[in-house]
Amino acid sequence: MKNRFFRNAVLVLVSVILGLGFVSCKKESGGVKKIHVAHTNNYKPYDFINDHGASDGYEVAVLKEIDKLLPEYEFEYTPTSDDDLLIGVLQGKYDVGTKGIWITEERRKKYVFPENPIAASIIGIVIRTETADVIKDLPSFAKYSGKLVPIGAANAQYTVIDEYNKANPNDAVKLIAGDSFGASDGYVWVNEGRYDAHVDIKLSFENNVLKDGAPYSAYRDSLTFIPYKGIPTWPIFNIRNKKFAEDYDRAILQLKENGTLSKLAVEYFGEDVSEFLK
Repeated sequence: MKNRFFRNAVLVLVSVILGLGFVSCKKESGGVKKIHVAHTNNYKPYDFINDHGASDGYEVAVLKEIDKLLPEYEFEYTPTSDDDLLIGVLQGKYDVGTKGIWITEERRKKYVFPENPIAASIIGIVIRTETADVIKDLPSFAKYSGKLVPIGAANAQYTVIDEYNKANPNDAVKLIAGDSFGASDGYVWVNEGRYDAHVDIKLSFENNVLKDGAPYSAYRDSLTFIPYKGIPTWPIFNIRNKKFAEDYDRAILQLKENGTLSKLAVEYFGEDVSEFLK
């Protein structure tokens, strides 16, 4: 009887130990939170699907480095459309979305923004190459004529130029609120001489004018891009993910300090775009 009691006691003890081990493993695996990341699928070099069908791009690469620094999270990437990304993050389908996003007051009401941007868009003006010896920046453009292609008042680019004018009243350009013209209108009108400059993003100019086979490659020699400044681009977080946004900030500061952000920027953009934010 003693032997049977001892054997039963041992079995109970082993069961308890195994049970505790199972609970411990379950807690450990359950302690890693899966983060659903949405990104646009064709916005090179920020976010896109590469030739192997994998999520790629500068912002995706930065998030993958952040994932390495945050063992409590596991990132899962979903390429999607602009609209699905914005709606999906708002409704909680995705935890975070990235697509070269600029901050607006309307977006601040809907999403959580971190303290630190993930990248930058370089904004500037497209001019006729024949005027490049005179127009070097916005102040010299203002002196030349200041005749700018109208910008839709709701466009974030309008705000950028409006802020420049307020800061430089003696070198203000002629800012006119117009309809939301496409990039093609701006290129054509500047090339024709109807206006002397068109506000554009460097990446858009490269894709629309400079690249082989670009839709406006015929203007490659007649138009020139003059950079003005960098506009921070941000990931957006679902409103319930404030803690994750704080962890993102902690990690991205490490990547900035150890040079990873600069290295990735040169790899994807050919230059360190963060330099334009200074």
